[in-house]
Amino acid sequence: MATLTVPPVPVSPREDAVQLYKAFKVLLWMHDPAGRDAAILSEALSPGFINLEAVTEILCSRTSLQLQTHKQIYHSTYGTYLEHDIDLQVSGDHQKVESLPLFCFPQLLLACVSKPRYEGMEVDREMAAKDAKALYKAGEKKLGTNEKVFVQIFSERSRAHLIAINTCYHDMYGGSLKKAIKKETSGLFERSLLAILQCAENPAKYFTKVLHKSMQGLGTDDTTLIRVIVTRTEIDMQYIKAEYHKKYKKSFNDALHSETSGHYQTFLLSLLGPNHH
Repeated sequence: MATLTVPPVPVSPREDAVQLYKAFKVLLWMHDPAGRDAAILSEALSPGFINLEAVTEILCSRTSLQLQTHKQIYHSTYGTYLEHDIDLQVSGDHQKVESLPLFCFPQLLLACVSKPRYEGMEVDREMAAKDAKALYKAGEKKLGTNEKVFVQIFSERSRAHLIAINTCYHDMYGGSLKKAIKKETSGLFERSLLAILQCAENPAKYFTKVLHKSMQGLGTDDTTLIRVIVTRTEIDMQYIKAEYHKKYKKSFNDALHSETSGHYQTFLLSLLGPNHH
């Protein structure tokens, strides 16, 4: 006589839905790195499902060469131009949530995508000092902020040049450029400028903070957690894990283990590799 085995603890429809959602997110791994970023941008720019944090993270943390590749893949895969979707979706959604001049955040994203930047290590120190002075005059020196100057410099200068500007700013005015950004800007515009600057200095440190924040508070931000792990595993995850342990005195593997479960947990831990701490 045939027997029917019933699971000891029935899984609720809600739990099924959550696990299925996570599984679809993890499918990002099936793309190559550029394809993953394009898929994330497409989803984050979908009408009704706008995720400005994800758009900011991708566009402000990638190199100019990577972004040019993303544009081509985005257009060939989704049949629309990345710049068009940023202008259409980000500008409209940004208008709902920000009180800053409406051009600054979407225009920074558009400028990052539209203007190829030199990414070599050579820096013109005199030019860096001029840029530091321009940022000071556009921000801390005046009442109000000239966001256009910040958009131009942060979207057109190389990472090495931005690091030099940061050093010049401190030497010339006694304060950090990071603090000036926090003082003179706010919201998503502030976050995007900080992301560009922090990724110029130390991308692993930037993503360490993003990952830690995704696991803080009540519940876990699975979308952010999966996005960062999947997109950084082949790039700098070992550096991120080292930064995480240095800053939070706990291994990232252990932190992830305590915040996830099941096959979802197993897969993400497999991407992280061995726990060296």
